[in-house]
Amino acid sequence: MSGRVEALLTHAGGCHCGRVRFECRAAARPTVLDCDCSICRMSGFLHLIVPAVHFRLLQGADHLREYTFHTGVARHLFCSVCGIKSFYVPRSHPDAYDVNVRCLDPNTLTQYTLRVFRDADRASETAALAHLGEVT
Repeated sequence: MSGRVEALLTHAGGCHCGRVRFECRAAARPTVLDCDCSICRMSGFLHLIVPAVHFRLLQGADHLREYTFHTGVARHLFCSVCGIKSFYVPRSHPDAYDVNVRCLDPNTLTQYTLRVFRDADRASETAALAHLGEVT
């Protein structure tokens, strides 16, 4: 890390039907993760992890449904109408939110650095990314 603090921008997004809307504050060009675990691979989720204080649900709490599996730590939240998971609480960062970059509004996030997250090496991958859930 360079020690330089990058200015945060507000990025907005939501589910397919528009009932769930949120905003998050993140760098203009953040690190985005492409996880190869079964659920991420099958759903095409691209991860932007933000501290909980940088995430705000604007509408649709009453439409969210939760799915958990394996350890039960990750809280996968889906719109009950269209089925899209636009964000969730990740197992790797249970005090943060993980936003699906593909659910951000067009032109909200135009550039990012893509990093592969190898689920088979979850412990060291998670340790290397611990800083993503920290408030800067």
